[in-house]
Amino acid sequence: MSTTKYIFVTGGVTSSLGKGIISASLAKLLQARGYSVTIQKLDPYINIDPGTLNPYEHGECYVTEDGAETDLDLGHYERFINLPTTQANNVTTGRIYQTVINKERRGDYLGKTVQVIPHITDEIKRNIKLLGKKFNYDVVITEIGGTVGDIESLPYIEAVRQLKWELGPQNSLFVHLTLVPYLSASGELKTKPTQHSVKVMLENGIQPDVLVLRTEHPLNTEIRKKVALFCNVNMESVIQSIDVSTIYEVPLLMKEEKLDITVLQKLNLPVNEEPKLDKWKQFISRLKNPKKEITIGLVGKYVELQDSYKSIMESLIHAGSVNQCKVNIKSIHSEKINEDNIAETLKGIQGIIVAPGFGQRGVEGKIAAVKYVRENNIPFLGICLGMQCAVIEFARNVLGLKDADSSEMSRTTTNPVIDLMEEQKGVTEKGGTMRLGAYPCDIKKGSKVFEVYNQEHIQERHRHRYEFNNDYLDRFEKAGMKPVGHNPDTGLVEIMEIPEHRWFIGVQFHPEYKSTVVNPHPLFVNFVKEISKD
Repeated sequence: MSTTKYIFVTGGVTSSLGKGIISASLAKLLQARGYSVTIQKLDPYINIDPGTLNPYEHGECYVTEDGAETDLDLGHYERFINLPTTQANNVTTGRIYQTVINKERRGDYLGKTVQVIPHITDEIKRNIKLLGKKFNYDVVITEIGGTVGDIESLPYIEAVRQLKWELGPQNSLFVHLTLVPYLSASGELKTKPTQHSVKVMLENGIQPDVLVLRTEHPLNTEIRKKVALFCNVNMESVIQSIDVSTIYEVPLLMKEEKLDITVLQKLNLPVNEEPKLDKWKQFISRLKNPKKEITIGLVGKYVELQDSYKSIMESLIHAGSVNQCKVNIKSIHSEKINEDNIAETLKGIQGIIVAPGFGQRGVEGKIAAVKYVRENNIPFLGICLGMQCAVIEFARNVLGLKDADSSEMSRTTTNPVIDLMEEQKGVTEKGGTMRLGAYPCDIKKGSKVFEVYNQEHIQERHRHRYEFNNDYLDRFEKAGMKPVGHNPDTGLVEIMEIPEHRWFIGVQFHPEYKSTVVNPHPLFVNFVKEISKD
């Protein structure tokens, strides 16, 4: 008998209902009751990982400690349960097929015909059980991407159907998330889409154990009873998920709905102590009752899609709560700004974050924003390409190197102050070949960043190919932009700051990947604190 219990979260009716948030909220509640929990995401797309995807396609690419480029839902998982995820927490169809095809090429299948069943489904099952076996979690929650009925999702649905049979009814269960739309013309909530969604699940051999119904209006007893009757579940297993002002309220709502108790009872696990959620409640209380309000500009080239910078936005929410400060974020498209309109565009903004990104598009707008905040003593945080833009701007306008640039943007520049990393020069493939994952950084004592972290040695997550060109180190230092963070093994510059400026810090890494509700990232906390002094 398996010691690890498995929960499978599926979605119906429409995409983007919030399976990731429901999965993370359930995990938070079980964790708060003393259970060890992790969450994984199964993504139906054929890309090996989202590393080569444009953010407009799939939102931001989240990076784990061990260097996996993953779905942005893993960011939600980490922010809720405050535990790092790994490569094993995100599985794609591309990875599944690649593994199976590699095995076939090696002759592992001994001449058998390789098929979706059993070979693809067996590989999916192996990946699902891997986390439970390797780390011995009490509960593994597996979120299946897409919507039930999609062709792409069928192998996953079949794999988890088999797993349910293999593991036994008390070692696994299905949570199915659907939508109950409200028709304003008739003033009614409609359950028919949910019934059809469950019917599709039944056609695939799966009976959902728990139904979570997304709704804009409260569900009355009559609606719950109707859903329970037509979908073959008991009343306690029909859970309401009503719209809220912040995703961080969802665990508390799920607690009110007794989702965790229902799940534990069905898995034959003790419903022990009440969930310890004091810190979580304190975080929400501070978030919803701010004493101040500030506006921060987020300069990027994917601002039309909020999910492109999801981790940065959530990090600012965490930092706002700590400082009891409401952080308004004004998204600024870097292609639409220049030195002529930058003053007007930034009117009313008290701090600027220049966001990460790749490629030439929108870079000159980012550089214009950096110049303005540097010259006007406005707090600035540059992340990855944001730091690189700060370096380029300083080189052009302070060091007088007019053609200074990154060799990513200009192959002909005579002053590549940002250049391709040495180990990247022989790399031709794009996927999974960047400098990825957590690397150490030594911080210079006496620097502003040392005050922020209050420690000399840190580890932060990276995702880049280009770096500060150390040939220019002395010139920058003498002119007032100081390299205050270095990788101890390679000498790579990880942090630049201008000590004479009110708050001007650029980091080559991605601090947003490590900010959680329980442990907000110190860079964002200090940045918001400085701005809220005004």
